Formats: sequence, structure tokens, C-alpha cells
Amino acid sequence: MIQSDVPSSDENAASIPIQAEAAETPPVRVDYLSLVQAIKDYAIFLLDASGHIVSWNAGAQKLKGYAAHEIIGQHFSRFYTEEAVARGWPTYELEQAALTGRFEDEGWRVRKDGTTFWANVIITAVYDEASKVTGFAKITRDLTAQREYLEALRQSEERFRLLVDSVKDYAIFMLDPQGFVISWNSGAARIKGYTHDEIVGRHFSLFYVPEEAAAGKPARELAIARQIGTVEDEGWRVRKDGTTFWANVIITAVYDEARQLRGFAKVTRDLTERRQREELERSGERMREFLATLAHELRNPLAPVRNAVGAMQMETGLSPVLARARDLIDRQVSHLTRLVDDLLDIGRIMSDKVELRISRVDLAELVERAIEAARPFTDAREQNVIAHVPAEPVIIRGDLTRLVQVLQNLLHNASKFSPPGSVIDVLGRVDFRMAVLEVRDAGCGIPVRSLDKIFELFAQEKENQGLGEGGLGIGLTLCKSLIEMHGGSIVASSEGPGLGSTFTLSLPLASAQVEVVEDVTGAAAPEIQPLRVLLVDDNHDSADSLAMLLELKGHDVRIAYGGEQALQIAPRFAPHLALIDLAMPKMDGYATLAAMRAMPELARTMYAAMTGFGHASDFDRTRAVGFHSHLVKPVEMAVLDTLLAQADARLGGG
Repeated sequence: MIQSDVPSSDENAASIPIQAEAAETPPVRVDYLSLVQAIKDYAIFLLDASGHIVSWNAGAQKLKGYAAHEIIGQHFSRFYTEEAVARGWPTYELEQAALTGRFEDEGWRVRKDGTTFWANVIITAVYDEASKVTGFAKITRDLTAQREYLEALRQSEERFRLLVDSVKDYAIFMLDPQGFVISWNSGAARIKGYTHDEIVGRHFSLFYVPEEAAAGKPARELAIARQIGTVEDEGWRVRKDGTTFWANVIITAVYDEARQLRGFAKVTRDLTERRQREELERSGERMREFLATLAHELRNPLAPVRNAVGAMQMETGLSPVLARARDLIDRQVSHLTRLVDDLLDIGRIMSDKVELRISRVDLAELVERAIEAARPFTDAREQNVIAHVPAEPVIIRGDLTRLVQVLQNLLHNASKFSPPGSVIDVLGRVDFRMAVLEVRDAGCGIPVRSLDKIFELFAQEKENQGLGEGGLGIGLTLCKSLIEMHGGSIVASSEGPGLGSTFTLSLPLASAQVEVVEDVTGAAAPEIQPLRVLLVDDNHDSADSLAMLLELKGHDVRIAYGGEQALQIAPRFAPHLALIDLAMPKMDGYATLAAMRAMPELARTMYAAMTGFGHASDFDRTRAVGFHSHLVKPVEMAVLDTLLAQADARLGGG
């Protein structure tokens, strides 16, 4: 009698009982042939001892493609690929089944039409009463779809593994539920410094700075990830070599289908450079705010000094000694004011706050204005500045005010380090579609070692400082930054100590498309009628000195040392012009302006802000709230005269 294996329960087949268990129940006759023949999901057939087919069920016909009459009597090796037959695999399977009673295999099998499928095969030896092998029972199942799914899953996992491993900018790795490293990508090796073999199996707390590891931060982060799914953190992490880096870390809990914790996925990114940039930006902003505040505080005491000098200049009959003292004070106030302006400008450049007003600039006009601006400095040393510019117009593209500032700064520098009575030359030419300006002096010169350093912030050549006035070491830095903002360049050259210096500027020539911004200047200032002027300033020296200067000019002046006092004086005095300090305690200049503009008695009053803050945003704010003008302390005499003329014109037009 032939016996055969049948599929297990998970393969959709059931064991068949041989006889009823209860004695009182009649025996059940089972037609095994009909049962096997009805199975369609499995190929079930018998082989004789030599491997020839002796039975064939419906499942075999469906799976293999042969009808029973086509295949019975044929050797079962025809179901195998040529390669498997060539290496004797069918014979080996029967030998192993005969030797052990059962053989199981998975591999490619061939249908009648030549197509192949991935099969699970079980061959069971069939014995007679004498335990002699009389044949084999063979069950084959088509697993092609399952194999394709598993292969696709394997390839997907492999592609994902390759993708993760190829990421260099992120450390991506897995932890087991206890926090031990179980995978490691190339980005992790690059960022943290450990190779795969060095770190797998070690606890991830190794990456934390000692104090955080000791405080239990790694365990807390895993607990949070278990509780809410993910945790994100930024902080210092430690590399293999002991150095630290600023990291963004995301830890995500990973669960299986049964919601059992499999471990944690950890992604770390090195943000050290970004943090350093942010720190620099914050430092730059703090520096700009500090410089603006410093400039404001320096300008406040300069204002009354400037006003006092202005009053002294209107006095006649001063002794030569007093006149020289007055002029000395005037020059030093101008010098201090320029240093304050330089401080503000370098702060704006450091924080990228400078805006250029580009127009077509005539090279000759630029040189003329710069020489005139530097004249008080050079005249004090009896130095002569000689300009050598082309006769034909040379038009460059730039901000005239800023370019005059640069050239004036270079002339100051040349004057400061040159002996009294010397000559400073300014030469202009066109080279390779660039306008070139040279400032040459016959002064102390620059050592070769210092030529590349003099444009650095706060850098000064100490050896020759005694020959000129001290400074902050920011003038040349400012010149270089402003010229580079114009798309130009500046270089210094010198034959050495005692042989003079040359500073060479190169600036782009203007194209035809740049609009000309006309410099509208009024004619000679007309006669100004006496005005009623209200000064509102909590700084008594500043207010009193400016009042004295305005009274010497013939104007009627009232002083209010605060906003509240101004509101009492203004309605009765009805000023034509109100000069209001902005930074006052209790009631600042903005609140004072708002209250005064609400008074009907002051409908014709012109308002000017007075402040130590002179950034473009400060001008925008005062204009937006209703000030007609914005004066930066210390106020130059020419600026004050222009303001008085505007107030007079406004009065006449009213």
C-alpha cells in the first residue's frame, strides 16, 4: 500500500483520519484517490522507484500544464531546468528521499510551455511491508508570487540601506530598545569619527558631553521618544577624538506590527557652522547697536561745544590767543565728529546696513569736493593738495557722498603722516575701462610688512604714529569697504619708511543707462527775518549754547528742558521753528511732537528733530511721525542756517 505526505494545515490541507475514533460510530470509508484528485492548489503525484510518473492530480495539471495522458510514464526530471538536470539534481533528490525518508527543496521548475515558476517541493519515500522503497510521493506548490514579494522587499530594503549609507551630511543609525548602536551609516562615521566596527554594540550615551550623560539626558530622550514617538534636541555632542560639535538630533521610536518596540532611529546633523554664523550675526547686530548708542552719547557733549564755537566765531575783537584757542577747539570738534561718523559707518557696514545712492559722478567734481572737505585739515599743516585730472569729463558710477568721504579720508591720512608744508598729489586717469585715482604723499611711508594689514579693522602703523594724530584705526577699513561696495578696489604701495605712500582707487566707469541725479543747490542764502525758535532739550549745556548762537543771529529763542515744559511754553510763544531732542526722560521727542501738533496755535510751526542717532532708519522714523527735518548732533553751522532759511520760507509761504 502506498502512503504519502499531505500538506500541513497552513498550506490549506487537512489530515485525513483513517477510521472513526468512537467504537459505536460506523467506520467512514474515505476515497483517497478522489480527495487527492480534487486538490487544485498543489501538484500531488506519485513516482515509481526510478522516478517515472504513475499518477497525476488536477492540481498537477493546473500547475505544470500537462494532462494526465501526456505525462504519466514520463520521467519527472522534465520538470527541472536544463542546468539542474545537467548537474544531476533530480537523481540527487530521489537519493536523499530514499536515504532519509523525506526531502524538501525550493527552486525553479519548468512547465509544459517552457515557462518557469518558483516551487516548493516535498518528496516522500514510499515503502512496502518489507521497508523497501517502492516509489515516491511528490507535492509541489507554486511560490512565485511569494518569492517576488520577498525579493521586492529585499531589494527595497537594500536600496534603502544603500540610500542611508550614501548620505554623508547626516548621521543616520539605529539603536536597540536599550540604546545600543546596531547600525551605522557613512555620514555617522564622518560626523562622529567612529567606524562601523568601533561603535556597533556600544551605548549611544557615548556621544553626549560628560555632564549631560551623568545627568541622565540620553535615557530621558529615549523615554520621551517611547512616550510620544519622537524627540528633537539641539546641543553639544562629542566626537571620537573628544572634540565637540553643535548638533540637531531627532530620535524616533520604531515599532513592529504588534506595536512591540524594536528600537530607535536616530538622525544627527552637524550645525556648528550655522550656529557660528548666527552667533556672528548676533554679535554684529549687538556691535551695531553698541556703536549707534556710543555715537549718540558722544554726540550729545559735542553739540554744546560746537554751538559755543559757533557763538565765538560770531564775536569780533577776540585776542589772537583766544582766536587760536577757538580755532583749535573747532578743528578738534570736527575731528571728533568725523571719528564718531566713522564708528557709525563701520558698524553699518559690518551689519550690511549701508545703502548706496548710485548716480553718474564726474571724477573732477569728486576730487574737487574731497579736497575742499579736507582743506581745514591740510591748511592747518600748511600742506598743498594738487589735483591732476583729465581735461575731458570722466564719469563714474557711484554714490557721490560716499566717494567724497573715501577720498577725504585718504587725504586726511596722507596729511596726518606727511610733514608740514609738504605737497599731496591727487592723480586721475582711465585704465582698462576703469577710472583710477591715486593719492600720493611724501610722508613717512609704510613698511612692506604692513601693506597688507593697514586695511584691517583697528589696525594702525605704530612706528610713525607720533608724526600725526592718533585715531581708531577704522578709516582705511571704511574706505576699502565702501570702494568694494562700488565694485572697485583700493591698494596701498610704498617704497618703504620715509619714502611716502600711494593709495590707488579703481572704480567702474558709468554706463549710459545710469540716470543723472542732479545736485540741486540753492543760490546765495537770502536775508532771514527774525524767527521765534523753541528749543526742547533736557541737556542744559546743549540747549543753552544753541540758544546763545541763535540769539546772536537775531532770533527770539525760548528753552524748554523737557517735553512737559515745552507744552506749557509753546501755545503762548507760537514758535515758527521748534527744535526737539528725541531722547528725553519722562516725555520723549516723539510724544512731545504729537502733543504739539495737536495744538491749533502751532498750525504754522516747523518741527526739526535733534538727536545723536543718524542712521537712515532714524531719518525714516522721524519723517513718518511728522518731523519736517532731522538734525544730527553736533549740528554744523551751514546745516543750521539752511534749516532757518527753510523755516523763514515756510513762514513767508503761509
